[in-house]
Amino acid sequence: MLSRVVGKHCESGDIVVKDEYLPADIGRGDILAVPVTGAYCRALSSNYNEVPRPPVVSVEAGELHTMVRRETEEDLARLDCD
Repeated sequence: MLSRVVGKHCESGDIVVKDEYLPADIGRGDILAVPVTGAYCRALSSNYNEVPRPPVVSVEAGELHTMVRRETEEDLARLDCD
């Protein structure tokens, strides 16, 4: 099914992938791997709008491996002073 992948990437209306064919049964909760996201890759990421960064994962032979854990709200507040 011809699809557009959008959502909270930097801004809420960002288009991550404009037009791509995806399985027709893809749905909420499914994982979609996007190999390159330009300036939004991990090396250039930030906490713009106080949004925690997602994890970095790899998949090998169907096994998911977390390489960098998901950032938490506690991580964001860790350096805050009273």
